[in-house]
Amino acid sequence: MSTLNVNFKPPAALDLRGLLADAGGMVHKHKHRRGSKQPTGAGTDRSQQHGRGNKTRPNAGRAGSHDLWLFGTHAVEAALKNPERKILRLLATPEAAKRIEATGVPAARLATLEPADRAAIDVIVGDDAVHQGIAAHVAPLPDLAVEDVIAARTGHNKSVIVALDHVTDPHNVGAILRSAAAFGATALVVTKHNAPEETGVLAKSASGALEHVPIVRATNLSRAIETLQQDGFWVVGLDASGDSDIDTLDLPEKCVLVLGAEGEGVRPGVRKVCDFMARLPMTGRMESLNVSNAAAIALFEWQRQKRGD
Repeated sequence: MSTLNVNFKPPAALDLRGLLADAGGMVHKHKHRRGSKQPTGAGTDRSQQHGRGNKTRPNAGRAGSHDLWLFGTHAVEAALKNPERKILRLLATPEAAKRIEATGVPAARLATLEPADRAAIDVIVGDDAVHQGIAAHVAPLPDLAVEDVIAARTGHNKSVIVALDHVTDPHNVGAILRSAAAFGATALVVTKHNAPEETGVLAKSASGALEHVPIVRATNLSRAIETLQQDGFWVVGLDASGDSDIDTLDLPEKCVLVLGAEGEGVRPGVRKVCDFMARLPMTGRMESLNVSNAAAIALFEWQRQKRGD
């Protein structure tokens, strides 16, 4: 098995949203010195290759610019259980209200529940939306920068982050969020443009994971990746033309998995800043997988390797 020669240590459980509340906007600022992409010896900590300093990022908790309607039992339940999510209105049929009350949602979050029939909810979210008789009008979650993720995970040595390069389908991004939550990803990094907004469709596809996995919208994905590298992350791009099967790599405990859009894949500029390019071990009968399936497999492989560390 090829190795990245990284020393792994089991970290404490990471509650990023809670840590962000305590981080006070503190971020790391580094001068990035690129060297060999291969660590020089066992126990290499990438962050030791860079100078360190701190500064305060203003407006770290600033809310986004648009409110939205979430729909479906899992998406709405997760929003109601997320103290950071401001609920503006809550509509539910009698049957859906009973279901949501039985999930353990705090009673105070249900105080403004408005009885509604399915037709009324159809008018709001669209008659093609599978809303299961419940919808919530919510404010967006606070905007985050990659520096916020770094600040929140200070002291935690094991972390996987998913970065998406121009993946635009909200169903795919929602499914990737769901896998990211299932396999313990710290955050999802997407491009500020050419990526879906936070919408009801994305939240429904994520099945509640939108409330658990923070999303960072980066103006320049390559620079965001380099900022993570400066904090000690190693970056593995996923592509059918990758140099090694991902299961033959000893994946680092601080890992960014980069996936591109179907067809185009990881763009050359983003590919250039990746430390390694890997592929999924496939039989050759199919050239590629849906990007959400590929993300799930890569996340599972990282978790499988790190579980025993």
